[in-house]
Amino acid sequence: MEKALIQIVANILLTASVILLVAIGFALIHRVVRFFHIAYGITFTAGPYLTFLFHVWFGWPLFISIPIAIAVASLIGGLMEVLIFSPLRFKGISLLGLLLTSLGIYIVLQNLISLSFGDDIKSIRTDPVIEGVSILGARITPIQIITILSSITLVIVLAILLKKTKLGTAIRAVANDIELANITGVTCRKLIIIVFLTGSGLAAVSGIFSALDIDMNPTMGMNALMMGVVVAIIGGMESIIGMALGALLLSSTQHMGAWIIGSQWQDAIAFVILLVFLIFRPQGFLGRKVKKASV
Repeated sequence: MEKALIQIVANILLTASVILLVAIGFALIHRVVRFFHIAYGITFTAGPYLTFLFHVWFGWPLFISIPIAIAVASLIGGLMEVLIFSPLRFKGISLLGLLLTSLGIYIVLQNLISLSFGDDIKSIRTDPVIEGVSILGARITPIQIITILSSITLVIVLAILLKKTKLGTAIRAVANDIELANITGVTCRKLIIIVFLTGSGLAAVSGIFSALDIDMNPTMGMNALMMGVVVAIIGGMESIIGMALGALLLSSTQHMGAWIIGSQWQDAIAFVILLVFLIFRPQGFLGRKVKKASV
């Protein structure tokens, strides 16, 4: 029993570290463009499939394939903003129109991945399977350790960049009030592109870590997007610490639920938690309450 609980804790940390990157990337983009960017999920899928292309099909070493895959996936996210969303916003399209456009992009790109690589499960691991090391009775593989440590490092670096640098201050200014940021001389269009590139890169990294652990399929991005959105909402989109708490809460309840009542209930558990937060604490763990204006 004790070993099983320790193994669950290890699995909780692994799942939380993967989905936290998705949540932070989604929150960054959502805060500056204010619409539900569904196509963000495809960058999660693009990361591992581009790695598969470079590593398995082209035969490049993994340490070269992964950074190039992340860069290309980030570029895909940036091009969505430059070629599609920015022109549509300039024409005054509604938020619903942007959401539907993003959904269309996701469907097209997912089908393109399916057409190019097939719908079957694929793996980017070409080396022999390595037995996990034992830590306090839990078995954890080297890639899982790397995933957890890399995620923590990326989150800390991003938090420092947003809080301590001029770029981070400018991004937060655009997120809080884009019109005021324009008046004060901030180049909002360039910053939005940077945010799309950064957020898409985080999703790609998360997708690659996930694929290295449990393989991949063309639809993997939608589930990751949904879990990332849940984490962003229950944690509070303005707080990285809040989203980290949200990721731990979601991962904990899902894994404990799978242990007690079965893994088929994991998604249902996630959305029950979301509903509870939307009803009782819509601003999330550390989000700020929106004050009602009075006339």
